[in-house]
Amino acid sequence: MSGPAAAVALLRSLPLGTRVVVRFRLHGDAHKASDALGDLVGVDADACVVRTRAGDVTVALADVLLAKRVPPPPAPRPR
Repeated sequence: MSGPAAAVALLRSLPLGTRVVVRFRLHGDAHKASDALGDLVGVDADACVVRTRAGDVTVALADVLLAKRVPPPPAPRPR
């Protein structure tokens, strides 16, 4: 299994709270994509929800192109 099917399988297998990046197809244009980087806060039969710094992003699993676990963000630098 590879590509989008593997990405969806990964999202379904990860525990909620895992930091992920999800690349997904934008609606209406098969040639444009976007990324959601943040904590995986929900997955159901049709979609996943990633909590980004800008807010929750709901991604239809049918639009997922790639997904992977990513390390936590770096600690803030001292001033």
